[in-house]
Amino acid sequence: MSAESSSQKFLGSTGEYAYFLYDFARAVAHHGVPWKQVLAEAFGIGIRSLPILLVIAGFVGTNLALQGFHSFKLLGGERLVGMFVSLAGVRELAPIIAAAMVAAKAGTEMASQIGVMRIREQIDALEVMAINPLSYLIAPRLIGIMMVLPALTMISIFVMVGAGFAVSVLQLGVLPSSFLEFAAQGVRPIDFLYGEIKALIFGLIICTVSCWFGFTCEKGPEGVGKATNQAVVTSAVVCVCLNYFLSEIMYGGAL
Repeated sequence: MSAESSSQKFLGSTGEYAYFLYDFARAVAHHGVPWKQVLAEAFGIGIRSLPILLVIAGFVGTNLALQGFHSFKLLGGERLVGMFVSLAGVRELAPIIAAAMVAAKAGTEMASQIGVMRIREQIDALEVMAINPLSYLIAPRLIGIMMVLPALTMISIFVMVGAGFAVSVLQLGVLPSSFLEFAAQGVRPIDFLYGEIKALIFGLIICTVSCWFGFTCEKGPEGVGKATNQAVVTSAVVCVCLNYFLSEIMYGGAL
């Protein structure tokens, strides 16, 4: 595939996605949100994503402490490991890790479930029953993921810092008071707010991208599998790239 055709395909897909968002916004404005399904979606997304998130966040925190300690040790600043763990975890790693885990678990389920409904013509059946599929299928998932992803981000922050604290104190010999003192100096209260804002934006991206691939999937099991794979890859890439620009806007040169 030539570079020109790839660019045309990318621009075409971007336009289709933007038009999909426009149709979704209109559908919600006209038909509202089925609120009874929101809590069920939020509960399902949070519970399914929480176990793997706890494992990943815990081991990321231990690795941050280990690498930070040995790097600062060369400069005689081993006690700064607490600042390193909190700074990296709160500002960058916790939001993007939580988003990646939700995309891997909940995003794949959204794309596959809606894709199966598409190839089985269940979405067409909803339209026949005068039920708008965009507001009925996407809105509860979107509100649900935006409810739980900020909470999962906060959980991953505390798990990450807690794991880093345990390794630093029990394995590396850092004083508990020293770790906590520098960890508190490494972040500001507004950094937690920035992390929550990132989580909301990532949740919006994950849900809408996954549902769009589900609605536009090709027929057959191969089409559902392809749509699911594309949904996860696209969501992860967009969130990682967007994270840089959000960090630049939020922190700028005052890191």
